[in-house]
Formats: sequence, structure tokens, C-alpha cells
Amino acid sequence: MQDYQPAADLLKDRIILVTGAGDGIGRAVARRLGAHGATVILLGRTIRKLEQVYDELEKADAPKPAIYPMNLEGATPKDYNELARVIEGEFGRLDGLLHNAALFQGLTPIANYDIELWYRILQVNLNAPFLLTQALLGVLNRSADASVVFTADRVSEEGQAYWGVYAVAKGGAQTLMKMLASELETNTPIRVNSIDPGRVRTPMTLKIYPGREPDQWPTPETVLEPYLYLLGPDSKGVTGQTLHAQSWDPSVPVTV
Repeated sequence: MQDYQPAADLLKDRIILVTGAGDGIGRAVARRLGAHGATVILLGRTIRKLEQVYDELEKADAPKPAIYPMNLEGATPKDYNELARVIEGEFGRLDGLLHNAALFQGLTPIANYDIELWYRILQVNLNAPFLLTQALLGVLNRSADASVVFTADRVSEEGQAYWGVYAVAKGGAQTLMKMLASELETNTPIRVNSIDPGRVRTPMTLKIYPGREPDQWPTPETVLEPYLYLLGPDSKGVTGQTLHAQSWDPSVPVTV
């Protein structure tokens, strides 16, 4: 991963929407996208955090970002359609969409799972990426080279005990990614892929493993190259793939 050297202007003139942009990987990705020339639309539920990222991008002389507050847990199709309308009106197109936002509330056996919590986590981790992508297909189609990136997690493949609806939702999102890649591969400029960042030093990871030292996890800033690769022109033609950020080798061609 360290061998990938993205050009300084890799993302110049690109408009990229990042969900969960106020913290963790979303914040780190947004800052790197801006550093490489992208205009970043910061979507999240906590305005204060989004404003902090906005200020960081401005201080770094990145293209002026935009803030779009949205709580994915309660958002309706009307809200997503309104977002699409705003993006089209303000920017005319969308070149990248990163589904980074996630909700996790702890490890729980299926027998004891709270039904309301099941619906809440499913809403953020699966329904929201579906609704958001569907609403934005029109503005993504206006780009000459659009990229949609989902966030994967290996627990969905392993079916690990106690991960509950989080793993179920991640598995569903992976299937959605592959379906979209297949459907959009012909006659659209939209490619669709996933990134599994692995365990990274974020608030969610520290919640999952409260007894471990934070220093044992890599920081979000150390796993960002695959995001630049998939959201930029270097991956043009790559679709339906999952990159594992902590073991990605850019010297090995991605199967298309």
C-alpha cells in the first residue's frame, strides 16, 4: 500500500460526497481528498464535528468544502431526493460517493438482540447506502468517471458470533455493491467497489474492544491510499471489487 503514489492533483475538480465525515476514517479521508484537489461534501449527523473538518480543509487551502447535515437513522426517501436535488443545483454532477457512516452498539447474541436496535443498525448500515445510492444515480451519471465506494467488514464473511445485525447489514451491503457494479458496468460511467479498512483506531473500534490499548491499532491516516485509488481516475475500469486496506498491494492488478 505504501508504494502507491497518488498525484498531487489526482482529484482536481472532482466532487465527492463522504458520509460519516465528522470523525474517524471519514474525517481522515475527507482531509486527504481535499489535499488532492477534491471538493468534498461532508455528510454527517453532528454539525459541530462537520464544522471542524470544514475548518481543517479551509486551513489546508483545499477547495471549499460543503456541509450537509443528515441523520441516516431517521432519513426518508424524500430527504435523499432533496440531497440529490441540492447537489445537482450546486455542482451539476457527483464524481464520487463514499459510504463510510456506520452504527454499532456492541456484541450481542441473536437470542437477546433488541428488535428496535436491530432495525436502527440495519437502517444506517444497509438501508441508508441503498437509498442514498439510488437517489444519487442521476447526478453520478452526469460525471464522466463516477465512483461509488462501500465499506466492507470481514465479519460479514465469517459469520462471527455476537456481531448480529452489523455483520448482517455489512453482508447485505456487499451483495448490493456487486449487484450495482454488474448493473451499472454497461452504458454508465459509474463503477462500484468496496474497501475493508480492517481494525483501525476509531471511536467504533475502541467501543468494540474496550479492554485493548488504542496504540495497538493503526490510525485512519495510514489506510487511506485505497480510498484515493478507488475514488480517483487511477482505478478507472475497476468495478465489483473489494480492497483490503491493510494488505492491499497496488503492484498487483485488480481483476476487472
